[in-house]
Amino acid sequence: MQNLGQKERSWGLNGFTLKWIAMLTMLVDHTGMALFPQYPVLRIIGRLAFPIYCFLLVEGAVYTSNWKKYLGRLLLFALISEIPFDLARRGQVVAFDAQNVFFTLSFGLLAVIILKEQKNSFAAWIAALVLVLAAEFFRTDYGGGGVMIILIFYLLREHMLLKSFCFGAEILWGYGGIENYALLALAPIVCYNGKKGPGGLKYLFYVFYPAHLLLLYVLSTWMDAGGFR
Repeated sequence: MQNLGQKERSWGLNGFTLKWIAMLTMLVDHTGMALFPQYPVLRIIGRLAFPIYCFLLVEGAVYTSNWKKYLGRLLLFALISEIPFDLARRGQVVAFDAQNVFFTLSFGLLAVIILKEQKNSFAAWIAALVLVLAAEFFRTDYGGGGVMIILIFYLLREHMLLKSFCFGAEILWGYGGIENYALLALAPIVCYNGKKGPGGLKYLFYVFYPAHLLLLYVLSTWMDAGGFR
């Protein structure tokens, strides 16, 4: 099996650039969801965002010096983002049929950390399975399958071909439909050069999620009130 790993290369995209790609494609996706559902191409473009975020989460989990702080940030913004998420998606302050993606990322990060710290022990595998089921039970965005994608990216981190195959299988058989376009995310992921990129703006990528959802809700309400759609 070809082992590409995440060794630094002189060419390709650094982590900072991947974050921007994920953030902008997510914005396009949610703009389509909240404002222009008649244009499915916007949702198609948005399929790139989640796999890239999962990939970056794994890179962060591997190199973080304080996983508790990392997990705490994700959980904090999961709570902050829930009302904006429900407003943008359902127009309701509280909707229990789905929870925002920060919860999925939190479950995924915790599963990775448990496997990493417990050296892939049997108990760690059971805990990871419980977290997959928990994401499904609580109906987090992308559900248990989202946590599985994170685990695939972690467990096969140094085997790009096998990782790509398993990710593709998860998307095609676990989701299907428009989610099949998530396979396009492999292009920027494969181009990752193993470098973090410029520092700073770390919290921008956290704050942007609830902020843009809230803005899209306000714009959607304004468009409806003004008869623009």
